[in-house]
Amino acid sequence: MTNLFQFFGQKWVVVLLLLINIPGTIYGYIWYETQLAQTPTRFLLFVPDSPTASLFFVFVLFAYLLNCRWPLMEAFAAVTLIKYGIWAVAMNLAGGFAGDSLNWVNYMLIFSHAGMAIQAVLYAPFYRIKPWHLVVVAIWTLHNDIIDYVFHMHPWVSHRLVSDIDVIGYFTFWLSIFSLLIVYLMGVRKNRLTLDLQ
Repeated sequence: MTNLFQFFGQKWVVVLLLLINIPGTIYGYIWYETQLAQTPTRFLLFVPDSPTASLFFVFVLFAYLLNCRWPLMEAFAAVTLIKYGIWAVAMNLAGGFAGDSLNWVNYMLIFSHAGMAIQAVLYAPFYRIKPWHLVVVAIWTLHNDIIDYVFHMHPWVSHRLVSDIDVIGYFTFWLSIFSLLIVYLMGVRKNRLTLDLQ
């Protein structure tokens, strides 16, 4: 298992992930274009959840290439990648179970968002996260849930799921807690690997 993690610590792998995540992040913001156009200015920062998560990870990868660490950004990236990666997979599958006909776009979203969560886990041995970093991220993440489900700024879901939005909000809250816990267990640790960015 250590060899697998060390593989992802190589410079060419970090560069490859940047080449995947940068276009994915841009596409993600374009995906939200219509919703953002209808969003009050004060909420704009909290609406495009998935592309912001991958943007955090882009910053982390750039820091790795510069041979420096940004633990607070690692915490933001790890928690949000896991949370919104799982959330998007769950919402697409839930739409299918509710009667939507899943097409190639849905499957693209399922696999790309699953990849988001997986890459957060794969880089966990390299994180330098401290508990206070997760406290800051918890405030951001739970505040985002309030914006999404109290002020109704959540990412658009299938029309078949709209009647269950309160249940989705409840699920999302506990997904936030789960993501924070997972990152605490994986990222706040004493034995960490080093990056081989030669």
